[in-house]
Amino acid sequence: MIIELIMLLIFIGLAVLFAKFISVVGRPLIKIILHLVLGWITLAIVNLIPGINIPINLLTLIISGFGGIFGTILLLIISLF
Repeated sequence: MIIELIMLLIFIGLAVLFAKFISVVGRPLIKIILHLVLGWITLAIVNLIPGINIPINLLTLIISGFGGIFGTILLLIISLF
């Protein structure tokens, strides 16, 4: 009975440490993924505007993905010139 209780406490402690580790590491990862998705969404929305044609290829996806909304604005400014 005591051994099972000690094992349960050890498992609970390990679960708490794992959850804390995931929250510390996962928070920046979630921000990066959100930034990437918002860049791609704004790129798609900008292409719906008449008169603006930013080709969707690997280079523009990388720029808007890593740059987010600002990367898409940079692509928009470049395409207007």
